[in-house]
Amino acid sequence: MMVTAGYHSAGDFHLLPTVRIECNLLKNDVFPTMRPIISVHYYSTTGASRDNVTSVSNTNVSGTEVSPVSLAKSLASLTEECSFSVERKDQTNVSGPEVAPVSLAKSLASLTEEFSFSVGRKDQTNVSGPEVSPVSLAKSLASLTEECSIPVERKNQTLVELKRLIEKRIKKRVKEQYLDGKFYDLIAKVIAEPKTLEDAYNSIKLNSNIQSTSNDSDICFASIAEQLASGVFDVQANTYRISRRTANQEYLVLPNLELKIVLEAIRMVVEVVYRRHFHKISHGYRSGRGQRSALRYICKEIRDPDWCFMLFTKKKVDSCILQKIISSMKEKINDDLLFCMLCSMFEAQVLNLEFGGYPKGQGLPQEGALSPLLMNIYLDLFDQEFFKMCLKYECLDVNPNNIRVNQHSKLREWFRRQLRHGKVVAGEETLPRIHACRYMDEIVVCIHGSREIAFCMKDEILSYLKGSLHLDVDATEVFSNSDTWKLQFLGLIVQNCTSEGSSLHAVHKLKDKVHLYASQKQVHWDDWTCRIGKKWLGHSLRQIKESKVGQGNNSSMLMGKISQFWKPGMKTDHWFKYLLKVWIQDLSPKAEINEEEVLSKYIVEPAIPEELIISFYNFQRKAEEYISSETSAICSLLPTTADTKNRRLTSFAPVDVIAKSLLRYGIVNKAGFPQGVRALVLQDDHQIVTWFAGLVRRWHRWFSDSRNFGDIMNIVGDCIRKSCVRTLAVKHRIIETEIEKRFEAELSNIPSAQELESGDVNMLKEFQFEEDEEAVMYGSANSGLCLLSLATVGTRSSSSICHVACCSAIGSGLYTLHVKEQGKHPGWRTGFATAIHPALNGKRISLCRQHLRDLYLGYISLQTVDFGALRR
Repeated sequence: MMVTAGYHSAGDFHLLPTVRIECNLLKNDVFPTMRPIISVHYYSTTGASRDNVTSVSNTNVSGTEVSPVSLAKSLASLTEECSFSVERKDQTNVSGPEVAPVSLAKSLASLTEEFSFSVGRKDQTNVSGPEVSPVSLAKSLASLTEECSIPVERKNQTLVELKRLIEKRIKKRVKEQYLDGKFYDLIAKVIAEPKTLEDAYNSIKLNSNIQSTSNDSDICFASIAEQLASGVFDVQANTYRISRRTANQEYLVLPNLELKIVLEAIRMVVEVVYRRHFHKISHGYRSGRGQRSALRYICKEIRDPDWCFMLFTKKKVDSCILQKIISSMKEKINDDLLFCMLCSMFEAQVLNLEFGGYPKGQGLPQEGALSPLLMNIYLDLFDQEFFKMCLKYECLDVNPNNIRVNQHSKLREWFRRQLRHGKVVAGEETLPRIHACRYMDEIVVCIHGSREIAFCMKDEILSYLKGSLHLDVDATEVFSNSDTWKLQFLGLIVQNCTSEGSSLHAVHKLKDKVHLYASQKQVHWDDWTCRIGKKWLGHSLRQIKESKVGQGNNSSMLMGKISQFWKPGMKTDHWFKYLLKVWIQDLSPKAEINEEEVLSKYIVEPAIPEELIISFYNFQRKAEEYISSETSAICSLLPTTADTKNRRLTSFAPVDVIAKSLLRYGIVNKAGFPQGVRALVLQDDHQIVTWFAGLVRRWHRWFSDSRNFGDIMNIVGDCIRKSCVRTLAVKHRIIETEIEKRFEAELSNIPSAQELESGDVNMLKEFQFEEDEEAVMYGSANSGLCLLSLATVGTRSSSSICHVACCSAIGSGLYTLHVKEQGKHPGWRTGFATAIHPALNGKRISLCRQHLRDLYLGYISLQTVDFGALRR
């Protein structure tokens, strides 16, 4: 070890003393023995180079001794800035504690008692100082390091960084097998290696949000590697089947942990081969190209398309498609063992590769580990063909009558535009341009050009997908820019909208405020009339019970009808139902009327002064007319149809679909009012709050760039927080205001309506994420929220081990999975897991507290859960 210290003097002194202390460390000692070599050198700062000016053996230079105080100051400043530690390599197999700064200081101090420091300086310096004893210097150094030694803390690596390290190791092994444009023997030389399988196991642990890299399982990687290398690995024996008890006998085949390790190893190796070959229009399962980047490309890069249409591919993979995938892979990989392994997985039905059927990239259990990569490999054939179509329509004029003299080369202009990453410069606005964005099996095509190009392009794409790739396709109609249309892409609504000017935005904002004010007045009116109706009802029922009906002027025909239902011994609360029965029979309503509406509309309002009723309903009518009307002043602010320069594609969150999902999961009732979720009542308080916070977290991450994100946050303030509070109130049987006070800290991640109105939503900044996280943590970043109910409290038995892959913690209990929505394609993004396989409905899983929280917040997905653990 070598320590170097130096200092600058004041004035015109230009010599820098440098102290070198070289210590030989004996690696077998806990406290290393230091054999010092101490020397003092001066370096000049006036010249262009650093020259050695003086040394002890130079007889031509005379000077005084260097003060030990100067040396002490140099070493003291050094110890204030640096901490010393001895790191030993793992290859030596020698373990020992780190050398503390105090131990080093004491060693340095003992050196000063044995050695004297003396060097000469030039006569020009004339610097002298009093001598200081070595013992004083030793005490100063020891006390200095005891006071100023600060341990250096290393920053913990994130899951994404740990994943990147694993990928780098795999990439290095794969590149060693590259020869003459192909990769050879990937199974025997890379995948069937214990180190690769262990990296795959660690990758699965990171997917389960377990950052420990130690092998704490009983899996023998060497045995699995030997089976893979010899080709005797039994895929069928490492799977399990989950069936649904229905007439059609739906079932799902899932891999166990050993097969998951093999699948993960194959995925990482094949991804290294194909990562740089995918086309730029491909998004999903790629670094920096996920759902967020796909929406950004459509909404910001594609401006003012003339024509647009959508394509959804669908088909379960059969042997024909599998052979086409393998033949495509053979162009870059030469490994028969790998292709035989893929065929074995297909026969065991564990690949779970399906075009359409369910949304991709949302962490669903039926989406296999290899399916997104194999889907991108197969559809990369379409990406290459689409590139040729663009070259045909953008560069080559298919109509020979359009060729003009001295016409500029369209091919040269096309290549220049590709070098500018598709940016259009002046003079190129009239040239045809074709854009496409593909996320897994969903494709959006936008065209700048004539109607003939748009329809010809659609026909050629459909012909290639159906004829060459053998896929079934659902295609939308070709929409024109002159019309207002909507597309469903990645579970969101993509619509061509005209950007609002400042004047139009102000008018719309005023309309929104008028609508909000009128709705608030309507709510207050309904509450007031309903409260009066309940008081009247209580007074009337009390009169009926006391048999005072018909006496005096208070009796009425209504009370006379009610009295005929009264029988001796009946309780007062029964009369409320009879009252509704009488009035519903008399009114004969065509639609269902609730209790509060009967009290408000048919009992209280007829008794209110007519002037008050007329005044209120006139106000509501005027407000509705103002909101729905488009005056000439507003129409003048709107751009004309011909002016489409400000028209662009915009994404919207599916608010209507989200409202239906809230009703389906029990967050709101049929009237749209928030209520407690009874399936969560038996769980712990922090788990209930985490479930609702996970929904808010997903909405903020998915819809923050949507144009109607404000509507989503209004749902959070009006429904989500109130439903969370009412769920806790049902559990503890106390009032909601007391719940707000008791759980104020826990509810901080769910903003209220008042906080949203004031703009205090800084708490949501922690929900942001990097785009690379979506590719590395595929499935978890976009996984939906699932509903679990507590079935059994956890015990210490072996059967209660957490069912998340690679987790050995004790489960906090058995939880029942409730599937509320059937899978559809294309599916909507609502924040919930909308397409869980129906065979998993009602299945029980054991989860520890940490992984239950991770599942609620979206750090892990249902893909990490071993649903066959209870069988074993």
